[in-house]
Amino acid sequence: MSGVDAQPVQPALPVRTLRSGPVAITELAFGGAAIGGLFTPVDDEAARGAIDAAWEAGIRYFDTAPHYGIGVSERRLGAALADRPRADFTLSTKVGRLLQPVTGDPVGDDLADGFAVPATHRRVWDFSADGVRRSLDESLARLGMDRVDLVFLHDPDDHGEQAFRAGYPALERLRAEGVVGAIGAGMNQTAMLTRFVRDTDVDVVLCAGRYTLLEQPALADLLPAAEQRGASVVVGGAFNSGLLADPRPGATYNYAAAPADVLERALRLKEVAGRHGISLRAAALAFPLAHPAVAGVLVGARSAQEAHDCVTQYATAVPADFWAELRAEGLLPDEVPVPHAATGGEENRNR
Repeated sequence: MSGVDAQPVQPALPVRTLRSGPVAITELAFGGAAIGGLFTPVDDEAARGAIDAAWEAGIRYFDTAPHYGIGVSERRLGAALADRPRADFTLSTKVGRLLQPVTGDPVGDDLADGFAVPATHRRVWDFSADGVRRSLDESLARLGMDRVDLVFLHDPDDHGEQAFRAGYPALERLRAEGVVGAIGAGMNQTAMLTRFVRDTDVDVVLCAGRYTLLEQPALADLLPAAEQRGASVVVGGAFNSGLLADPRPGATYNYAAAPADVLERALRLKEVAGRHGISLRAAALAFPLAHPAVAGVLVGARSAQEAHDCVTQYATAVPADFWAELRAEGLLPDEVPVPHAATGGEENRNR
């Protein structure tokens, strides 16, 4: 089942169009890594609750990948969206890792790659043209959909030449054929994403963890290039792998335990947020959308409660004095754009 076709319904959250269209996304988007069992197990019921809660709150952009739980995220997301009107949501997945079934009963889990799921498959890197098309076909089968709106080349860090010479041209052909509406690349670094923006015709890039309240290296290269080229940026990892959601000893940063100096900076950010009556999570979600190149922010949720909290934090007005104090404390450079402050009674999110 590929979703029910119907006239699109305007979601409750603001929508931004990627580049010149035709794909549009809600500013707040649902990232599918958590429901794939990122770091800790998530059962089907909790995952479905997270997706349903996100939908009920007005989120209409959902992102997933074969990598997330070696297919678990795609299957869960597809099942939850199957009965939703297909015209009402935007769906993206990624290519670059093919999943090969493990023969016999799975032994152990997938935690070596970050996911608490049985090791039923192994990943094989493949950014060839055939690999891109095969990966998309297999993702559609797991999703139970006949199309996705957006496809990213996923983590081509060590496979750059194949990604540029074969993978990207394959995505361009898929877009030209109308198979997908938009194409891009998603990574945890800015240098290669900047190359994609400057040297190709991508519509959007997904930058994870490199433009957050904690750190802004994307401001030096990626974001200016995206503005110049008219490409959109979706920010993932706004909580820096969880550190800005709950900074404490042992908190995760860049998918590992946060170093002491990074944790100390996050705790200082939390102290400032507390003095202004807001959560650090609210500030972390508000921050990226102040940059004109940023179209949306992806957040992961593994339960309905977490999904509701993300939307609540996103909707929280962050006072202008908070941003001013961060600058005064040396926690935010002067050149970094910040959201406009809400005035009394406004029900905006400082955009």
